Amino acid sequence: MKPVFVDANVFLRFFTQDDTGQHARAERLFRAGAEGRLSLVSGPPVLFEVAWTLRAAYDRSGPEVLDVLEAILALPGFTLTDEAVCAEAVRLARQSGVDFADAYIAAMAAASDAEEIATFNVGDFRKLGVRCHAM
Repeated sequence: MKPVFVDANVFLRFFTQDDTGQHARAERLFRAGAEGRLSLVSGPPVLFEVAWTLRAAYDRSGPEVLDVLEAILALPGFTLTDEAVCAEAVRLARQSGVDFADAYIAAMAAASDAEEIATFNVGDFRKLGVRCHAM
């Protein structure tokens, strides 16, 4: 099966439907993945770009952004590198109200067995229940 890496703009056209022609093409791509004709894959930086663009350019709320990220993770025929960490990041972001990127950092730190995070963004990481390294 042919693997195809999916960029953020494909997800954005699919979920925002702001360009009908590109939405239809994205829909065909995701249908091909669901039917097993293609193996669709993407990575965490693509999710960061989707999240940022939905907030900055489409003025979507945090919960709406997380809904889209969860929908991406659930697409049939789609694999996300670092999928378990991304799913945990969505869960943490939804639970705490912090942005997906910070939740991803916390989830990745936990997956890496780090006991603390060195950061100047102490407030958001405390909301995530993460110990911050004293600097």
